[in-house]
Amino acid sequence: MGWPMAMNIHEAGYDLTVFDLDSARSESFAVETGARSAVSLAELGQMDFVITMLPNGHVVREVLMEGEDGAFIKNVKAGCIVIDMSSAEPTGTRALGADLAGHNVTLIDAPVSGGVPRAKLGTLAIMIGAEDAEALARAKPLLNSMGQQLFETGGVGSGHATKALNNLIAASSFVATSEAMLVAKRFGLDLNTFVDVVNVSTGHNFMTDKVMKDHVVGGQFATGFALGLLVKDVGIANELCDAVHMNAPLSKLVLKRWQEALDVKGFSADNSEAIQVWDGESSG
Repeated sequence: MGWPMAMNIHEAGYDLTVFDLDSARSESFAVETGARSAVSLAELGQMDFVITMLPNGHVVREVLMEGEDGAFIKNVKAGCIVIDMSSAEPTGTRALGADLAGHNVTLIDAPVSGGVPRAKLGTLAIMIGAEDAEALARAKPLLNSMGQQLFETGGVGSGHATKALNNLIAASSFVATSEAMLVAKRFGLDLNTFVDVVNVSTGHNFMTDKVMKDHVVGGQFATGFALGLLVKDVGIANELCDAVHMNAPLSKLVLKRWQEALDVKGFSADNSEAIQVWDGESSG
């Protein structure tokens, strides 16, 4: 998703510098757009804004605080605003925000929802955790170049918490809908008709409306969201449940079901392919 998000920033007229561990990828983006390609983390320290879109919060911390012998944090200029748009652990985000503040750097967490299609269109939903109102005001035009729906969710870490909990709900809905559809199939019901009925009834949800017809019944399995990424988000949500001492047995069961699918399909499989794994199971 980082590529189309960066493209929208560039097209909004910002002076953009990109960085990736795969230098060929960042150079390719630079050639295509005229943006600059940084060769070190130290260069990023001189930017007014730094946006991270990385696999998880541990990687974000490594890049900002530890990578290249701490090159970014050693060279960062006072007043820099870091916007972490990754899916990350909320408690880790709070700790990182405190550490960055010690270097006069403001952290805003701003994870997104909408997948690659909405990233390309610049219509992502963005969940924003921030405590510095002035920094947020400066960041909003930049965020608006990538998303149409901006939600201020609270302090630092709240955006990441909202994203993880939203995806926990989505993952739970997919499990429940999948099990119902697999029972319907085994009983001999027409799945197209079944989904049509659900979509005008109390079982209607995002998965029945946007995923099941085309990607499951239709066999596309191309929602654009990797199975491994969804499992990561459900795991983050479960960690948050534990952190706030919430007994959430359903959340743990949902994570178990998705982990079973991940073990079979692998990280890069489309998340909708999980139903194929569950379809192969038998109650005996």
